[in-house]
Amino acid sequence: MPRQSISFTKPNDEWLKSQVDNHEYSSKSELVNDLVRQARKQQAQIDWIKAKLEKAEKSGFTNHGKDEILKQSKAMRNG
Repeated sequence: MPRQSISFTKPNDEWLKSQVDNHEYSSKSELVNDLVRQARKQQAQIDWIKAKLEKAEKSGFTNHGKDEILKQSKAMRNG
């Protein structure tokens, strides 16, 4: 696995340490990797929503209402 050297502000470093100390994660590296995974998943959801909206705007209509798009978005986020 590639190694990186990164710097954190004091409050962020203290928060990372507290998560490890509370046994939420075994190391700061594990926590940072989890945060990156979450951010990537969130970005995928945002990209999906943008694509749906762009398609609807270009076509002038969509078969899915706001509630259905939101429901699909939440399902994607959770699954």
